[in-house]
Amino acid sequence: MSKNIEVKHKALVPRLRFPEFRDDVTWKMSHLNHVLVKISNGLTLDQNNDSTGFMVTRIETISNNAIDTSKTGFVNTDQDISQYRLNIGDILFSNINSLSHIGKCVIVERDYRLYHGMNLLRLEVELSANNSKFIYYLLNSEPVRSSIKARANKAVNQASINQTELGRTSIIVPKRSEQQKIADCLSSLDTLIAAQADKIEALKTHKKGLMQQLFPREGETVPRLRFSEFLDAGEWEDKCLGQIGEIVTGKTPSTNDESLWNGSIQFVTPTDITEEKYQLNTRRSVVGSATGKLLPKYSTMFTCIASIGKIALSIKPCITNQQINSVIPKIGYENQFIYYSLLNIIPLIKATQANSTLPIINKTEFSKFTISVPIDFSEQQTIADCLSSLDALISAHTKKLNALKTHKKGLMQQLFPVLDEVQE
Repeated sequence: MSKNIEVKHKALVPRLRFPEFRDDVTWKMSHLNHVLVKISNGLTLDQNNDSTGFMVTRIETISNNAIDTSKTGFVNTDQDISQYRLNIGDILFSNINSLSHIGKCVIVERDYRLYHGMNLLRLEVELSANNSKFIYYLLNSEPVRSSIKARANKAVNQASINQTELGRTSIIVPKRSEQQKIADCLSSLDTLIAAQADKIEALKTHKKGLMQQLFPREGETVPRLRFSEFLDAGEWEDKCLGQIGEIVTGKTPSTNDESLWNGSIQFVTPTDITEEKYQLNTRRSVVGSATGKLLPKYSTMFTCIASIGKIALSIKPCITNQQINSVIPKIGYENQFIYYSLLNIIPLIKATQANSTLPIINKTEFSKFTISVPIDFSEQQTIADCLSSLDALISAHTKKLNALKTHKKGLMQQLFPVLDEVQE
């Protein structure tokens, strides 16, 4: 790009530097278009629905800081579109999106045989003085992301930033050798993060397969995998949820009565339920007089309106809102076994609502869903203990992943200078 913007350079350095660069005191303040060869739009050809032809990018191709080739489009054309083929080192930038997603970008790290499509900008880095991976990390740094969001044009449901305004984004860059060192450091950390994420996914896949073996399938009376001490324990029995426990539908205390809120009892809504097994925290709480039916510890909570199938075990006494049905087990039924049994039939429960505009499973319908239960209570406990141990391992690795992500965030804050206003 032509350098049509004059910039006064300032002596700026980050808080953390590699030893070999500490005597070089200047990072130079500039604009993004000074480190790029070109910013360009993609192909505007109509995409087909039969997945044939040239694979092209879409907004959703940028997924979890990587290129997801399962979320691409396809075009059939006789035109020469070779100029749109993405090269290693190109950066794809989301310039039309919701405000929170404006500025998301990925770098092309291998040849995907992928072409530049609509609704993403392609940034081609000038490589004689710059490292493309460093520019990618720079664009992902909080000061630059915040600057881009602040200057984006904002509409009701989306925001956008055009090529000219993006090119004027203020940046601070060191010489290429230091860029390379920073990029290598952060790339190594990203490799660790990716490996940790893969490990978690492998454990989750293992858990899913194990559950399919530990619970009888439709039409079967015993599971395909059974612990040795229970091989002669007999067939399992099908039980309705209403038979194995008390079903409780939640209720929201009056929001007009402030005396009912901010107490010591957790108030659980579907938004509070995440992928974690135990419900540790909630956004709101209520006082004892507002509770109605208080769920005891280790009740299974299951969302039954709109977001069907979110599930958690209460870890403290709590109440829920009306979108959640809960199971309080009767004597003879192990709490965590019921949790895993319900987790196992979530696809079946969701399927009953597949054609509903607003899925709703009321208390009566929820009570009629069946799970298979071994007669021997100790077999319930053994299965629950096995799966709980696996969940504990997944949780430990997830904490490690989150720690690595937190470390990366802190490292990026140290490796890039605070962005001051460019002096033009």
